[in-house]
Amino acid sequence: MQVSTETLDGLKRKLTVQVPSETIESAVDKKLKQLSKTVKMDGFRPGKVPVSVVKQTYGAAVRQEVIGDVIEKTYHEAILQEKLKPAGMPQIDAVENDGDTDGFTYAATVEVYPEVESVELASVEVEKPVAEITDQDVDGMIDKLLQQRKEWKEVERAAADGDQVICDFEGKIDGEIFEGGSGQDMTVEIGAGKMLKEFEQGLLGMSKGEEKTVDVSFPEDYHGKDVAGKTAQFTLKVTKVSEPSVPELNEELIKSFGVEDGDMETFRTDIRENMEKELGQKIKTNLKNAVMAALLEKNEVQAPSALVEDEIKNLKQQMAQNMGQDPAKLDTSNFPDDLFEAEANKRVQLGLLVGELIKLEEIKLDQQRLENTLQEMASGYEDPQQVIDYYTKDQKAKASLEGMVLEDQVVDFILDKAKVTEKSSSFDELLSSQQ
Repeated sequence: MQVSTETLDGLKRKLTVQVPSETIESAVDKKLKQLSKTVKMDGFRPGKVPVSVVKQTYGAAVRQEVIGDVIEKTYHEAILQEKLKPAGMPQIDAVENDGDTDGFTYAATVEVYPEVESVELASVEVEKPVAEITDQDVDGMIDKLLQQRKEWKEVERAAADGDQVICDFEGKIDGEIFEGGSGQDMTVEIGAGKMLKEFEQGLLGMSKGEEKTVDVSFPEDYHGKDVAGKTAQFTLKVTKVSEPSVPELNEELIKSFGVEDGDMETFRTDIRENMEKELGQKIKTNLKNAVMAALLEKNEVQAPSALVEDEIKNLKQQMAQNMGQDPAKLDTSNFPDDLFEAEANKRVQLGLLVGELIKLEEIKLDQQRLENTLQEMASGYEDPQQVIDYYTKDQKAKASLEGMVLEDQVVDFILDKAKVTEKSSSFDELLSSQQ
């Protein structure tokens, strides 16, 4: 077998493989002899059909089968010989078959993993967020909890900021009603920001039974392409106005939040502890994202398109799950690839860098850290042992957890080598950040 390798664009490599005729003929003869022992043909007893007769009838099909087997075998041998690391399945571009007595040549084009000789860490700069939870933060969280328990009481007055309005509406663009622009009995909380600002503001000062028309401009990047960048005229009719009624924070209400003794200090302590956990997780996530972004900025690596395509499929499935759909049943091919391409490319690049860093620095999974992480995760559930059993017995879940812990170890390793500066922030600023 002779192999030559040609470098094409990017990470593509073209292997030209020449297989000796002896390899083909030997395999063909062997299969024909095996076939002669089992094939049934008129005029011959089972197992007594001459090989020459079998060859005349089945020779072409056997040869094609042999060629397929030989390509599969010699391709893997060629990859090893040329010391290539394929990142996807090969494309067999051509097969030249020169007859029964000659060998054949085929070409296989495949993407390979990029060569990463080192990973630059010394010049990596990372900003670490730091924050403390104050009494005011706890007060703010209690206020949010009370707001979640608020009730609505109908009032006979004009709608004000913070009120809840139930209305009918009809939208037109250039005098024509557009799809999705009409509705009845829609609930709008003025100031909540769930509707376009001009729509919410249009309801201010309106009373039950009142009707008026307001102009509402859709942003250029609005998800509805048919109305994006256009101005619509909405006719609004208010059918009900309600004001919020926030409950009093007393012993009974505190107990309803799970504090058995109904004590205010116990309540505040529980809230602070939960906030500390939430803040710690947010800081960890933001720091990890910052480390990965800085790592990618200082280390250029090309992502094989085959891996990017696989990651795009994964992201589509994640989107389906986020939409509450079963990825196995939802046709995700309707999701445009370009919507996920940039994120998929980044994930693949980071995966390559992290994997290479683990190999170069011989970073091993810390079993104690793995156990501690699992215990911490399980502690947040009603039945911790059930969670522990799941991650211990389910191989896919176990591998996912191990990968997460190993990635955290890589982040710590990078932080030890990088230049880290602290940035003070507040609880609300960190929790609202979307890094």
